[in-house]
Amino acid sequence: MRMVCWSVCALVLGCGAPAEEEAPKQSGEPMNVVFILADDLGYHDLGATGSTVYETPNLDRLAAGSIRFQQGYAGSRVCSPSRATLLLGQYTATHGITDWIGARQQEDWRKSGRHTTHLSAGYVWELPHEATSLAEAFRESGYRTFFAGKWHLGSEGSMPTDHGFEVNVGGNSRGWPAGGYFDPYENPELPDRRPGENLSMRLADETKDFIVARRDTPFFAMLSFYAVHGPVQTTEARWRHYRDKLVAGGVADRGFALERRFPIRTQQDDPTYAGLVTQMDEAVGLVLDALDSLGIAEQTIVVFTSDNGGVASGDDYATSNLPLRGGKGYQWEGGTREPFFLRVGDRYTARDVEAPVTGADLYPTLLALTGSPVTPEQEIEGRDLTPLIEGEDWPYRYLYWHYPHYGNQGGDPSSVIRYGHWKLIHYWEDDHDELYHLGRDPGEQQDVAADHPEAVISLQAELLSFLLQRKAQVPYADVRYDAAAAAGRQRFYRDTLLARLEAERMDMLREDWQPNADWWGSR
Repeated sequence: MRMVCWSVCALVLGCGAPAEEEAPKQSGEPMNVVFILADDLGYHDLGATGSTVYETPNLDRLAAGSIRFQQGYAGSRVCSPSRATLLLGQYTATHGITDWIGARQQEDWRKSGRHTTHLSAGYVWELPHEATSLAEAFRESGYRTFFAGKWHLGSEGSMPTDHGFEVNVGGNSRGWPAGGYFDPYENPELPDRRPGENLSMRLADETKDFIVARRDTPFFAMLSFYAVHGPVQTTEARWRHYRDKLVAGGVADRGFALERRFPIRTQQDDPTYAGLVTQMDEAVGLVLDALDSLGIAEQTIVVFTSDNGGVASGDDYATSNLPLRGGKGYQWEGGTREPFFLRVGDRYTARDVEAPVTGADLYPTLLALTGSPVTPEQEIEGRDLTPLIEGEDWPYRYLYWHYPHYGNQGGDPSSVIRYGHWKLIHYWEDDHDELYHLGRDPGEQQDVAADHPEAVISLQAELLSFLLQRKAQVPYADVRYDAAAAAGRQRFYRDTLLARLEAERMDMLREDWQPNADWWGSR
């Protein structure tokens, strides 16, 4: 690994003036916490963040009353690493869960049939027990703890109840809903209840029941939706609502383009995905309404974010993250920029905050906001955001992402560092770097590495030093790489898959389209 010593401080422009300082309202009662985590939701998948297609009135309402971090980031471009970052307050290179748990690694990567020049690095397969999870920290502070939904941070011996949650509803080793979004769920941690019941509504209902039962004691409830991860499913009524809306608005001639490796979606015009988003929004509304009806909304912190960007290619090709480049699995902004809302009861006035923040920051922030005096076992790399919320000056800092894998969506094995407006991507296949100035080019269309060699040297040195200190694993060359097979794979993406995706897109907008006899059992 190359190491270069340099100073970056002189290379980056200032952040701008801080917001006017705000004194928080005080309360003698401990704050409850409801942490709502979406799966695979893109930054522009909400009305509040710019979608003109998907209807999300409940999340828009939450956003209107929240501190809205306009440059909020997930800890990773895929799920398990990002979730570990939220629960541990650490970057992925530190806790070692750098890919979704179950993804092929090292020699086993060849079985994927991708014919890449390198083999994906190894990674940790469960949340480390020696660390203090966010749930364990809250339990030490006397909170009751609850988990509902997607876990994907280990199997038997590393389930939510092994990491501080007293109750687990639906969390298991899988990263997707095995039975789909309608009962029967085929989930060993979620008994079937009513045929056709929606999974997102069920998880929200279980969360509401916990809140009702524990409303007189401080609680930490984590509602971790499986939505909007594939399989992309909705009811016939919701599909038809969005199909008619899209057709009336005019359908673009093309909905896909070729990214560096895979086709990628360029239009938010999948009516089934739109229905899946709206169903999750309705479930969020169920929980928010419960807080209001119980009279505890002002005493409850509500967090909403997603674990990675929207799926624009490789899995379900479900949404578009434009004008951000890429999506889930990608090294560009579409892979990690997220809706990032924090409503702190009635303590702070809702507003936008522009400083870059990351999922690792939520661990120390929530402990600080609730006055929980816990000293975790692990180093906390996230930063307490309360001074930023209160309007204090926010000096620049480095943010890091490490993903030494190819993944399912077409992104490259690479590591990323951000400092101020600069973002550097280091690619592990050939050790080249891309440099973007996000203030001038948020869509990452202009690589300016050749124009700013001093910034490249400085940021690369900091990034590689960080990774070396944490003994981060990296991919390595595959001695059995077949260039001809790789070229054939790329021809398939260009000549066959792209046309197939366009045909499927238009087919789903036909008035008589039907996925199966009973719309995935929703009837």
